[in-house]
Amino acid sequence: MCCDLKRRFLLLYATQKGQAKAIAEEIRQQAGAHGLEADMHCMSEMDKYNLETEKDPVVIVISTTGTGDPPDTARKFVKKIQDRTLPPDHFSHLQYGLLGLGDSEYTFFCNGGKTVDRRLQELGAQHFCDTGLADDCVGLELVVDPWIDGLWLALKEAFLLQKDKEGMSSSVDAVSSSLSAAPHIVHELNLSSEVQNLNLEDGGVRNSDVLTQKLVDINLVASTGDTEPSLVHSVPPVSESALNIPALPPEYIEVQFQDTHGENPHLSSLISEGTAFEVPVTKAVQLTSEDAIKTALLLELDIADTVFDYQPGDAFCVICPNNVNEVEELLQILGLSEKGEYFVCVKVKQGTKNKGATHPQHIPERSTLKFILTWCLELRAIPKKAFLRALVECTSDAGEKRRLQELCSRQGASDYTRFIRESNVCLLDLLHAFPSCKPSLNLLIEHLPKLQARSYSVSSSNLYQPGKLRFVFSIVEFPACPTRAVSRKGVCTGWLAELVAPLLHPNKNTLDAKGGSPPTEKISIFARPNNTFHLPADPSVPFMMVGPGTGISPFIGFLQHRQKLREEHTDWEFGETWLFFGCRHQHQDYLFKQLKCFLENGTLTHLKVCFSRDPSTAEVAPPKYVQDVIRLYAKEVARVLLKERGYFYVCGDKKHMADGVSDAVVDIISMEMEVDKLEAMKILAMLREAKRYLQDVWS
Repeated sequence: MCCDLKRRFLLLYATQKGQAKAIAEEIRQQAGAHGLEADMHCMSEMDKYNLETEKDPVVIVISTTGTGDPPDTARKFVKKIQDRTLPPDHFSHLQYGLLGLGDSEYTFFCNGGKTVDRRLQELGAQHFCDTGLADDCVGLELVVDPWIDGLWLALKEAFLLQKDKEGMSSSVDAVSSSLSAAPHIVHELNLSSEVQNLNLEDGGVRNSDVLTQKLVDINLVASTGDTEPSLVHSVPPVSESALNIPALPPEYIEVQFQDTHGENPHLSSLISEGTAFEVPVTKAVQLTSEDAIKTALLLELDIADTVFDYQPGDAFCVICPNNVNEVEELLQILGLSEKGEYFVCVKVKQGTKNKGATHPQHIPERSTLKFILTWCLELRAIPKKAFLRALVECTSDAGEKRRLQELCSRQGASDYTRFIRESNVCLLDLLHAFPSCKPSLNLLIEHLPKLQARSYSVSSSNLYQPGKLRFVFSIVEFPACPTRAVSRKGVCTGWLAELVAPLLHPNKNTLDAKGGSPPTEKISIFARPNNTFHLPADPSVPFMMVGPGTGISPFIGFLQHRQKLREEHTDWEFGETWLFFGCRHQHQDYLFKQLKCFLENGTLTHLKVCFSRDPSTAEVAPPKYVQDVIRLYAKEVARVLLKERGYFYVCGDKKHMADGVSDAVVDIISMEMEVDKLEAMKILAMLREAKRYLQDVWS
């Protein structure tokens, strides 16, 4: 039960990668300072709350996933409220405020939040504060922080309104007084002028022997002549400001080391949805040449002995570990190198001030320390400000402490965006940059989010190759920079590339003694079906595909499937098919030259390719990008999409390609239908709504 002196509100969150949960936890932590108690639940825990009978205000924090879908944890909730038999006054008793999270680089920005918000309004629920839509493209905190600031006054007014309705007085008066007496959401640090003027030169000199020479060489330690800010160094006005920093989040996790006996949980226990399958990697092919800028690999998985099923256009997830060297490095920094194989028991700390704290679902109750750091925690996650605030307390050097305070403060917001968020800084980067920071293990478990499985598009057809699943990816590279001491590969793509190296480059050391073949490696996968990015149900409907680079991946599955259907159903009518493909160089990263086979056997009607970096001797330079090629076929695009009611698929990079393609289609609609650009944009929006203009894109 909530404390009698504090008014309760219901706090629901729906998260895909942990951001919405982290923000909800921040709201819950701040609520106490305002005389309030947040009754917090994941939206999926529908047995723990009931909106039909809820009398107190409701605060909702919800993210968006996929192509504008609510997160998995909100699916049941959304399905329930979408019931069209519900009367329009079903939630007329409900007061709520909603904070949606999204990324404006995607077409359906914050659509998860918008869907819930719109439906609650249709069912009679009333806003007690304005809806907030936070954009991960520019920084969630730009909307999240002021939205939370305004939440407390809005809640106060909601309770006063409730008082008028219910004739309550005493408890609301307590809320009012506590709100007026409570400190601001962030507390003012009146630092002495000596601390205010601290630069990191002193800390850098004193601790330079702790840093490796490489770290020193790339200027992670500020020199006395620095006039530009960096990760470890600030300049006026930030360096001279009194700081507003977040309240220190109370610790709530307790870690107990046990023995070295036992077995770690199976990887299938790490996923909350679907079934995981451990399948062998039977084939690996490098699709790009050795001198290509990016390395693209094709992997084939044997799923014949499983019930895993898919359609062309679907995606699936790979359960991947953190880099083994990064795990060992973190253990060394934490002083726990000798404890890696010890089993640990993770519990909620008794007497914690974090009310409602629960055992993190992604942490096994018993496993080895190395298992937790390898398979459960996202070591590469960009640290949130609450984490930086907690790290302040673990830092002994005054200059380093001050800089961490700046990075999590209101005054240092732009520095946080520039040197943490945009630089993709992770925990290890911070621990190198601030060597006197020695966090505890429980702090990492509290603040590092769940290690997410990585999603990939299927690049095959089960009809064409029964029992096989193929996918294509480029190995992600993060070069060294002033905030990152060493270059890194993507968590999953780097691991997969290392795993299949014996298949790509077999030698005597890796060949099996009996059969002379490389050892078979296995990976764990689970399905993530795509409900819309599929071939038209009617094979006579024409469609166009746009997939430069690895964006071509799902379309290989499309074409394999179509070829098999043509072979099995010679009496069927099949619509025309178009593929627009592009890459940098024809002889380096033209991923599937066998596309010509689909062209020759009639599966593919039109193939249009372009190469953005190849020189041309032609009088008129050929188009460089797929969006340029599409414009050359404006009449055909308009005919297929508008007159013949065909489908248009786009797969690949969002920012540098998909937006350009949609702009080209808008221009084509405007020109061919002789309407202005605004009307053309409306027509494209209608095509999206009708699921005939479909995107599978990433940023």
